Amino acid sequence: MKHFITSTDSTNINSLVLKALAYKQNPTADKQLGAGKRMGLLFLNPSMRTRLSTQIAAQNLGMEPVVFNVGQEGWSLEFEEEAIMSGTTVEHVKDAAPILGNYFDILGIRTFPSLKNKEDDYSELYIKQFIKYSGIPIVSLESATLHPLQSLTDIITITEHLNNSSKKSAPIPAIRGHKPKVVLTWAPHVKPLPQCVANSFAQWINAWGEADFVITHPEDYELDTQFTKGATITHNQEEALKDADFVYVKNWSTYTDYGRIYCNDPDWMLTNEKLQATNNAKVMHCLPVRRNVELSDEILDGPNSIVTQQASNRVWAAQAVLAEILEGSGK
Repeated sequence: MKHFITSTDSTNINSLVLKALAYKQNPTADKQLGAGKRMGLLFLNPSMRTRLSTQIAAQNLGMEPVVFNVGQEGWSLEFEEEAIMSGTTVEHVKDAAPILGNYFDILGIRTFPSLKNKEDDYSELYIKQFIKYSGIPIVSLESATLHPLQSLTDIITITEHLNNSSKKSAPIPAIRGHKPKVVLTWAPHVKPLPQCVANSFAQWINAWGEADFVITHPEDYELDTQFTKGATITHNQEEALKDADFVYVKNWSTYTDYGRIYCNDPDWMLTNEKLQATNNAKVMHCLPVRRNVELSDEILDGPNSIVTQQASNRVWAAQAVLAEILEGSGK
């Protein structure tokens, strides 16, 4: 693995899941793999779980993680080529990135979309410029369109539950003789949110190919088809939830008329009453979550919620990815 940006950077998702679950059983099994190496963690936007889990993962592999909050601690960066830097940006990425490439062995980057210009956001300029100029492996800690570490975590968590229910030790996600039904459902929110997590979850579940995958949302909330192709899409949440084994709850803003809230119907919030139509489904969310807006207290505090386990698995997802990069780098 050279970089970790999208699902296509993993040649075998199930193998990566197995590696992560093995690290969960023995976190320091490869303590020497990253000995003498450093990982830079650059945050252009806030983070809690991604930052902490990746730091722990790097330390478990013997690496030294160094965190740098670009907006608060460093110069504002320019990413456009041939920019006339007479405005607020102070340093160009083509000057900063090669230096970071000399400081670190792996570089993690977190940035969010502006939600103002779809073409700019979906160009993934920030991540691409770091790949172009740093000369070292880049790990996405969330980008304008995708959140691959979160999505890998989600598949790890689903697999873990399937293995527990079927008493299997390998990621063969079939229960009752068929693929599990996984539903991604839109939820209300108080402000427009990026499509990153929803895009990424759709991309990874489709690439995984081990689930009957359904996406449900109100009209006008269609996601980019490059990520959803292969999924069943419906505006009928009740229909989507029927016989579901896993329900992933997430808000996102509009894609076509970019970055807007059209419908904020509270009836889309998941409740225990709605879960009665499912196969006693496990409920997932990437966190942070707006209680009693996106998800009800009764769900989050109830037996169907696996959000804590899901978030805890972020360490093992990051550790599996970093190990793959270290093993393939020859550094």
